[in-house]
Amino acid sequence: MHRFFVSPNSMTRGRIEFAAEQSHQIATVLRLKVGDRVAALDNAGWIYDVALTELTPVAVSGAVQSKRLVPNEPRLKLTLYPALLKSDKLEFVFQKCTEIGASGFAPIICDRCSVGSVVSENRQARWERIIVEAAEQSERGRLPQLLPATVFPQACEQVHARGLSFIAWERGERPSLRAEMSSRLGSSVGTRPFAMNLFVGPEGGFTDAEIELAASYGIIPVGLGARILRAETAAIVGTTLALAGAGDLE
Repeated sequence: MHRFFVSPNSMTRGRIEFAAEQSHQIATVLRLKVGDRVAALDNAGWIYDVALTELTPVAVSGAVQSKRLVPNEPRLKLTLYPALLKSDKLEFVFQKCTEIGASGFAPIICDRCSVGSVVSENRQARWERIIVEAAEQSERGRLPQLLPATVFPQACEQVHARGLSFIAWERGERPSLRAEMSSRLGSSVGTRPFAMNLFVGPEGGFTDAEIELAASYGIIPVGLGARILRAETAAIVGTTLALAGAGDLE
């Protein structure tokens, strides 16, 4: 069944009116007919079984047949802080980490970022579309939040005292992410919701000064394995290790 995230104001008295772009996809691209069923998600954890009743290329609506809670949202509320990368690489990170189960993204501008620090509205809108499509495809119940890009020091300040925070670092003596999660969370891992932040650097990694700054805000340096990973790979591996450590991939 095709899935679509809808806004709360599109739902009235047991009916759902789909947005123009969704209507075009339903009627013209997918060529669904009256009586066909689709799934609508309200981004609050509920999924609605909708029978289509009216279809035009620009306006599609349907009647809600039933609703239920989406059962597969992770308990771990992981916000990923990936360094700004070239467009295709960062888009890949947003797509795959949404599929894996990240709850939010906050791009960061670091010393070694090789791309401009200004994010256009078009680029932000494209990122949001990629996240929505990945969430629909992977049967998520909630859309990961996409925060505006910010400079690294400001991001460190934002996460201070907001759940556990880790920073992936490929140098020096540091514990693994999973070991540090287990040590600090103990038996609560996998049994209750909790928030966590994970910083992943650009190509070339974080500078020593950035690691020192992060540590001053209580952000813990951790390793993601014995091998040196590309920035986009590190983001995906870090997200996977965090969710697996919390028991959310079992």
